[in-house]
Amino acid sequence: MVLFKYGCAIMSVLRAVPNRTLKHSATLFKSEDRKSMLASLPAQDEGTVGERLMGMDALISRQNRFPDADTPTTLFNGVPFSEIPICNIRVSPNNTIITICDAKGTPQFIRSCGIEGFKNTRKGTNIAAQATAISICAKAIERGYKTVRVTIRGLGPGRMSAIKGVEMSGMNIVSITDATRVSWNPPRPRKQRKL
Repeated sequence: MVLFKYGCAIMSVLRAVPNRTLKHSATLFKSEDRKSMLASLPAQDEGTVGERLMGMDALISRQNRFPDADTPTTLFNGVPFSEIPICNIRVSPNNTIITICDAKGTPQFIRSCGIEGFKNTRKGTNIAAQATAISICAKAIERGYKTVRVTIRGLGPGRMSAIKGVEMSGMNIVSITDATRVSWNPPRPRKQRKL
């Protein structure tokens, strides 16, 4: 019965205004539903869906926060800092590539989200970066690596997730270095699009 009432109301509106179609008049009745739907949606994310924010300051002790002249000879688990292997994480919006090198810089293990089995758009997600970090570090632990220095470069959703994956696999992280390249003289932006 209710459906019949609304149907009659729509038909009377259409008869009154001949230029309107059923599509346009139906959207007038749905405005309240749309407002309630938009109000219930979560706030928009910057591509880090499911990512939990971590306060890095809480993890870092206040003393010896920055490197000094004694850092290369400082011992971590009996190994000097300059001889600890390096975990290079290259993050882009589309993929994450993780390389574990020895102290001299020769690569020992290389793994990316595509090699791990993630294809197309899924390669650029934080879950793919975390899974890749866990798998490569598991192989490194089997080979005898226990502590690493992390160097991260690039911007993308897998930045924090890759570091978290290295930590979850059981590796001890001694230092985290951000080596993201910054252009001080970037190319000129495109002219504004005219509509």
